[in-house]
Amino acid sequence: MHPTATVADDLIELLERFAARGPLPRVRALHLPRPECLDDRRGEFCALELEDGTLGLAFVLLQDTYARLAAGDGGVGGLSGAEALAVARRYGHGDAVGRTLGMAAINALSRCVFDRVGYVAPPSADSIGELDPHAGDHVGMVGLFTPLLGRCTAAGARVTVIELRSELAGEHDGYRVTLDPSELGRCNKVLCTSSVLLNGTVDRVLGQCAHAAQLAMIGPGAGCLPDPLFARGVTLLGGSWVTDAGGVVEALRSGEPWTAHARKVAIRRGEYPGLSNLAGLGPPGRWGA
Repeated sequence: MHPTATVADDLIELLERFAARGPLPRVRALHLPRPECLDDRRGEFCALELEDGTLGLAFVLLQDTYARLAAGDGGVGGLSGAEALAVARRYGHGDAVGRTLGMAAINALSRCVFDRVGYVAPPSADSIGELDPHAGDHVGMVGLFTPLLGRCTAAGARVTVIELRSELAGEHDGYRVTLDPSELGRCNKVLCTSSVLLNGTVDRVLGQCAHAAQLAMIGPGAGCLPDPLFARGVTLLGGSWVTDAGGVVEALRSGEPWTAHARKVAIRRGEYPGLSNLAGLGPPGRWGA
């Protein structure tokens, strides 16, 4: 891993190295959730579909991303037939819309790569990134995982939550919320939302977790190749593995939940062989094993 390279740089480099072996599919369509679903989980993610039917999910509720995508801004009208790798490159250099489309393309291409090399992500053991909190642990949460707070506090763990929303900062019942990501340096276990991949904070956040023995990044948007994240200290990448792409597309169109058409998976650093080994790409590049 080059010391100045970002997660975005390394993800694109990995995909470019794989693409050098043969063409990757182009984009077929972008599927957005229905506007009436934006107030619940049915409306949180879009799906970018490639010509081979592969899907990549991305969170659409960052800033005004959904409204702009629905209005056709950000080159949405030219997506059909576009080179997926070119769309993926927007992840590292675009605005919120560009990053969202880029992340969706990266996730779709990552799944395409995994399918081609025969890699199937293993199932997730739990919803808390397998952190197994105990008394004496100091758990850092990047993003307020309200349903999971009780799991940590009931186990006797100390919890510090890193948030971007200043109105949440302060002491709460059993946990503390701060805006300062440097406090992650005091945590031995960290649970990180995959939204950091979109909001421009992933490199800074991971850089603060050097002392964490376990660092789990979870969420449906965590569908990218894990190599660059593992090289930066992530120990588990937990996401959604689409099992029925057509079912996801139809669910988005009809406003129904799409989660029945995917399964929760957890790629563990200690078990993952690395893309260089899976795909025979030769010695690892700057992104690690």
